[in-house]
Amino acid sequence: MAKEAMKLVANNKKAFHDYFIEETYEAGLELHGTEVKSMRMGKCSIKEAWVRIQNGEIHVYGMHVSPYEKGNIFNKDPLRVRKLLLHKSEILKLDNKLKEQGYTIVPLEVYFKEGRAKIKVGLAKGKKLYDKRQDIAKKDARRETEREFKIKNL
Repeated sequence: MAKEAMKLVANNKKAFHDYFIEETYEAGLELHGTEVKSMRMGKCSIKEAWVRIQNGEIHVYGMHVSPYEKGNIFNKDPLRVRKLLLHKSEILKLDNKLKEQGYTIVPLEVYFKEGRAKIKVGLAKGKKLYDKRQDIAKKDARRETEREFKIKNL
């Protein structure tokens, strides 16, 4: 039986708008049974989520996994804190970077890779308002050139 290569469950487009993503890490997610079933159905949101390191462990806060309909008493709190599975050296590296001014860790996407739930987190530095305006201007210019190119090729 061939397993799916990668099935995207949720992504955080806003993170790319609000932050410069410098490095990305793939971490495993520590989940309970009904949470996995709910995530396989695509009922997960990381728009409001953030990541924090405490006592040498890394956790994701504010990640919403909707309760599984047939889960009854086995369902967990949808907003509970979930542990991320990363190597100790990666956690230490992230922790050292966080001590610098302006760095944070943001969840970028949640997906299944070879049957296992994974989350991609990024080491990010916040954008200023003028950086966001520059990005919007670049997108508009690119969209305009694509529109002109499409009209010419009709």
